[in-house]
Amino acid sequence: MAMQLRGGVVLRTASHVRVSKATVRPVPLARRPVHRMAFRSLKVSAVAAPAMADRPPELFGLTEFSGLEGKAMKSALRTDWPEKKDIMSVIPEHCFKKDTIKSLAYALVSVALTLGCGALAYTFIPMKLSYIGAWIAYAIAAGTCATGAWVAAHECGHGAFSDNKMLQDTVGYVLHTLLLVPYFSWQRSHAVHHMRTNHVDEGETHVPSRTTDATAMYKLRDTFGSSLFGLVNSIGVLLLGWPLYLLKGASGGPVRGETNHFWPYAGAQGKHALFPGKWASKALWSDVGIAATLGGLAYWAYAAGSVMPVLALYGAPYLVTNAWLVLYTWLQHTDVDVPHMDADQWTWQKGAFMTIDRPYGALCDFLHHSIGSTHVAHHLSHQIPHYHAREATEAVKAAFPELYLYDPTPIWKATLRVAAKCIAVSKDKNGLYVFNPQTPAMQTATA
Repeated sequence: MAMQLRGGVVLRTASHVRVSKATVRPVPLARRPVHRMAFRSLKVSAVAAPAMADRPPELFGLTEFSGLEGKAMKSALRTDWPEKKDIMSVIPEHCFKKDTIKSLAYALVSVALTLGCGALAYTFIPMKLSYIGAWIAYAIAAGTCATGAWVAAHECGHGAFSDNKMLQDTVGYVLHTLLLVPYFSWQRSHAVHHMRTNHVDEGETHVPSRTTDATAMYKLRDTFGSSLFGLVNSIGVLLLGWPLYLLKGASGGPVRGETNHFWPYAGAQGKHALFPGKWASKALWSDVGIAATLGGLAYWAYAAGSVMPVLALYGAPYLVTNAWLVLYTWLQHTDVDVPHMDADQWTWQKGAFMTIDRPYGALCDFLHHSIGSTHVAHHLSHQIPHYHAREATEAVKAAFPELYLYDPTPIWKATLRVAAKCIAVSKDKNGLYVFNPQTPAMQTATA
């Protein structure tokens, strides 16, 4: 199996200025004093650059563009990035307000749909091999619904669920624990992901390998061909990416070494520790919940006299939920023309705006609370509840059209492209880390 893997409490945002969605206009990127109502008339500062149609992939050292058509590469080279406070100020102030009742309602709908799928399967699908097709269909449906509960817990981890912190952490802990996610451990590592998005050394989750470390992957691709390699790689990443990340830090930041979400003392310590200070003890409290859940599953199998009901009703949907969360994170930050950066190039603004919104469709947006189609706004401020994310996205898109990234490529096509071609990165002449179709040795051999 080929895999391209290695590997709440994010800093609070600046104060916000109320700006009506109807009055948001593109704003200059260069830093300057701006009155709160000045956004009514400001225009985007022009940065001399040819249209993307006149800038072929080769100009960026690439062999092809995604549906972004090189927009991320172009923006990464800008020098006039907006200040964080100016980014926050274009988002309507009410988008940051949390409604506990509404948040609970969305979470309960996701839980009810998941349990409903389970009840129907338990009642109407015989536990027989001849019904394997029906059980696969159930796993896809239940796992897809359960992803909504996962996203609700994700919102708890970010502090966007409720102003009642105890209620928020209780809901997040319970939902994530039932899905075998160590809530506090994930909360911390995911916060690091937000703080160092697309940082090639200090990022967290889906941090690409360097080409010098990926020779075997390139050889596998060349042996099996790009299409077959992409298919196998995508299956491997979607099925095993999440457990390998939790257990070994696969696709985590290189500076942290081999981490473990269940044993917080693994990996680098000191400055680059993934679970510093109080986070180590909180991670162990996450383990208590995981142990209780595993114990419950074991008792279920014992009481049923077989492990098959547990695997069919819980295990298979669990794999589908894991696949969804890996898919979302993978495609939100990875494509053939989306660069990563080291300390010389990286800034919080650059990293956040390297996030990509994609078209998951109305059904997935409903079931998964629009996590894949409004993720740019989420990375600009994790404090925005999902039911305000669409409005926040429109405000960001209107104010920063040259920075906002949206790729219209169908999800299945984007997944296969990323799996086949986003193998590893190397540093280009502009100091950006871009996905390279060949290793340095291959380039020398074919020169």
